[in-house]
Amino acid sequence: MKKIKTSLLAIALMVFANASFAQGKTVMVGGAAMYPTKNIVENAVNSKDHTTLVAAVKAAGLVETLQSAGPFTVFAPTDAAFNMLPAGTVDNLVKPENKAALTGILTYHVVEGKWNAKDIAKMIKDGNGTAEIKTVAGGKLLAMMDGKKVVIKDEAGNQAHVTISDVNQSNGVIHVIDHVLMPKM
Repeated sequence: MKKIKTSLLAIALMVFANASFAQGKTVMVGGAAMYPTKNIVENAVNSKDHTTLVAAVKAAGLVETLQSAGPFTVFAPTDAAFNMLPAGTVDNLVKPENKAALTGILTYHVVEGKWNAKDIAKMIKDGNGTAEIKTVAGGKLLAMMDGKKVVIKDEAGNQAHVTISDVNQSNGVIHVIDHVLMPKM
């Protein structure tokens, strides 16, 4: 009986270890662990580098969407990225009367499906150096390589570098970026 219990425990541990591996590893972002078993919102609220993004997601009413099954790929600008916008931009965007514009900007950072860095790099290679990515907002982003780093270019010609890639979530993946991407207005 003891041998059976030991065998069952060993099998359970292997199944758990394989499930954890399949989900991806825990990554630190903004001083907090991003657990692959939690969804995008559950992880993002703990990142000290994404307080502006989290506040904007709440103001736009996108919390429920980003907690849903997805999967989503999110290019997540840091607080420092939001701070590069002209003074007053964020304060103006989070006003209730600007909810549609804020939603448009935030969903411009979201892509349907789970695309890890390897997938994006392959798309870039297959596209002879660029990959066109359609966002949930309906706009387009261009992905390209700068050495070994992925660069995302918005419709206005601004560029963001992926600073932390493959932050796996239960409902997708986050790639941390250093600039806010802007759709055509």
